[in-house]
Amino acid sequence: MTLIKSISGIRGTIGGKVADNLTPLDAVKFAAAYGTWLKGEYGSQCTVVLGRDARPSGPMIQALVQNTLIGLGINVLDAGLSTTPTVEMAVVFEEAQGGIILTASHNPVQWNALKLLNHKGEFLNAAEGQKILDLAAADNFTFAEVADLGSVKTLSDALEKHVDAILALPYIDVEAITKANFRVAVDAVNSSGGIAIPYVLKRLGVSQIEKIYCEPNGQFPHNPEPLEEHLSEIMKTVSEKSCDLGVVVDPDVDRLALISEDGKMFGEEYTLVACADYLLPKKPGAVVSNLSSSRALRDLAQQNGQSYFASAVGEVNVVTTMKEEQAVLGGEGNGGVILPDLHYGRDSLVGVALVLSHLATCGKKMSELRASYPQYFMAKNKIQLSAGMDVDGLLKQAEAKFSHENISTIDGVKIDFADEWVHLRKSNTEPIIRVYTEAKSPDRATELGNEFVNLFNQMAANLQD
Repeated sequence: MTLIKSISGIRGTIGGKVADNLTPLDAVKFAAAYGTWLKGEYGSQCTVVLGRDARPSGPMIQALVQNTLIGLGINVLDAGLSTTPTVEMAVVFEEAQGGIILTASHNPVQWNALKLLNHKGEFLNAAEGQKILDLAAADNFTFAEVADLGSVKTLSDALEKHVDAILALPYIDVEAITKANFRVAVDAVNSSGGIAIPYVLKRLGVSQIEKIYCEPNGQFPHNPEPLEEHLSEIMKTVSEKSCDLGVVVDPDVDRLALISEDGKMFGEEYTLVACADYLLPKKPGAVVSNLSSSRALRDLAQQNGQSYFASAVGEVNVVTTMKEEQAVLGGEGNGGVILPDLHYGRDSLVGVALVLSHLATCGKKMSELRASYPQYFMAKNKIQLSAGMDVDGLLKQAEAKFSHENISTIDGVKIDFADEWVHLRKSNTEPIIRVYTEAKSPDRATELGNEFVNLFNQMAANLQD
């Protein structure tokens, strides 16, 4: 089964059987459930911003979703090929009641998804998401009569308005960026970032852009998750073309990975750290990341005399904690940057603007910036889930085995040792357990991860005996 229903939306592979994969009928059902919920919240006069990434199934899924909403009497603002943060901001700019971005984020090309937004352009909370799941399960929808059908309007200026808002931020230094005459390489994995990232770079004053895989045809040239093992070509390009920086985004442009001028990974975990390093002296305040993110952000915040808070994994959880703590910056260690002054959503475009402003004003190269931060190294592993596996029971065993250490069970089980940590949690998007580890050296992070993968597999084997 490759159809995953969760409070944040529906995600699955295209084709196959209804309710097992993301088929046209499944797309229509969940669009109808979302539209029905929206009308229940805001009345019959509703507008939804709809956008998609460039994967080949996008036009088909968009047509299905769009016409389902029209059939419910909901008006659609069609942002077409867009980014998740652009759609989020368009919901607010257009005073819409909701938004849908059709993207499976970092998943391979055969996947797609409906990611659902509220009237603030933010992801639905657990209670809202559950209502939509219940509506979809009940399969009881009332569609509009012919005189009450919704309409469609093309939204052609969403990206422009998004970037206008970024440039209006008082600490984005366009003059310094322009004077620096940066050369920047971009790998947009042939999705909508191929439009959005070069556009924001040009608006920021960057004229020398080396484009790699920026044709938004949805033919991903490599695994679209922006991890080092997938990025050899842009790493080589940055070095050979004497670029100051390499920018890598996922298909919907809410994750930002950076390449230093020496062709080495800056580190996904350190995208948020670099943004905090630039912002906190200008706007002091708390910062937030999730439990699977690097300790480096905590250390940097404390060096600046500011507070750090950890949330459960998931953008909606990070945002909730950010609002509770009135944080000035937050995000996730996967390269997701959330700047409340702009909006409460992960946004690679504003991340690029913050990083370039920092680079233009600090007098350092990217590699020198990276060397100045607390040095941690992370490893990420996966444990494939077997049918019938008692995952919660296994996590309880791990919690008990290491009960003498500092344990957090906010989200799965995180075990904090003196100089390293491991976080075990069920994925919300794939049938796996994610194993995140961090230590003072890459070898130790990898070793620690392998130790826990082996431990977990052994505990699972013991349960089956």
